Amino acid sequence: QVQLVESGGGLVQTGGSLRLSCAASGPIVGSYTMAWFRQAPGKEREFVSAVSRLGLRTDYADVVKGRFTISRDNAKNTVYLQMDSLKPEDTAVYYCAASRALNRAREAEVYDYWGQGTQVTVSS
Repeated sequence: QVQLVESGGGLVQTGGSLRLSCAASGPIVGSYTMAWFRQAPGKEREFVSAVSRLGLRTDYADVVKGRFTISRDNAKNTVYLQMDSLKPEDTAVYYCAASRALNRAREAEVYDYWGQGTQVTVSS
């Protein structure tokens, strides 16, 4: 059973930065598309960012483009999300996910494994 464990969440002021990490239990990171999703209270889960198997392609939701950076270290089985210029509307639980699909990276239903989530709170 593959497990994904997120860390790095916390409380930060507007304009601050956080780096989330997602550690995988097995050597899946090089074989899976990896992504971050988030869910704010009362809202549906939404796509944030994704990175291809070898890290050659990345994708970002428009609302985070230019502020967030996704990366992966396949040797460490870890994916990162660097979040800069944070805004109160970025407050949410952030989830790491892994998919064997090559396409549709923005769609939650194609992801096979999910982490438990890490809370990010941005104060105004």
